[in-house]
Amino acid sequence: MAYLLMFVILLHLITLAMLFIATMEKSWWVWDGLENSDLWYNCRFDNFTETWLCASSKETEWLQAVQVLMVISVVFSSVSFLVFLGQLFTMSKGGLFYFTGLCQVFAGLTAFSAALIYTLHNKEILQDSRELTAGHFGYCYILTWVCVPMLLCSGIIYLHLRKKKK
Repeated sequence: MAYLLMFVILLHLITLAMLFIATMEKSWWVWDGLENSDLWYNCRFDNFTETWLCASSKETEWLQAVQVLMVISVVFSSVSFLVFLGQLFTMSKGGLFYFTGLCQVFAGLTAFSAALIYTLHNKEILQDSRELTAGHFGYCYILTWVCVPMLLCSGIIYLHLRKKKK
């Protein structure tokens, strides 16, 4: 039982870290490694100064939807972890972690929605940027898609997890 508890906690922390990185890092769309776009900024690498020059992304409705959904996903996963820790010490024996599981499932669904919107509407989101055919999805976008099944699986595990009776 201790191994299952460690596995669930580790899975939760890994998905939370991945979600946070996917939300905050600057690589949702990449052009030739010297220019990229994320949820917050469009950045270009300046070879002369060897620094990234970033400007705020143009706010479109689709971009704002993706931003909100990713932030909500991080919040749901964070709340889920804190509630799990609280329930672990305060819940009666034999209790189920329903709220924790539902928060994780909602985090997975909001991350799924954000990634899906970005996939279907990247032309509108990146409308003032360079030609899209010259670029590709970045690692933060892929990280979001990897997080979705992990969040849903951990949510299902929490829904079936029961505090051990002694």
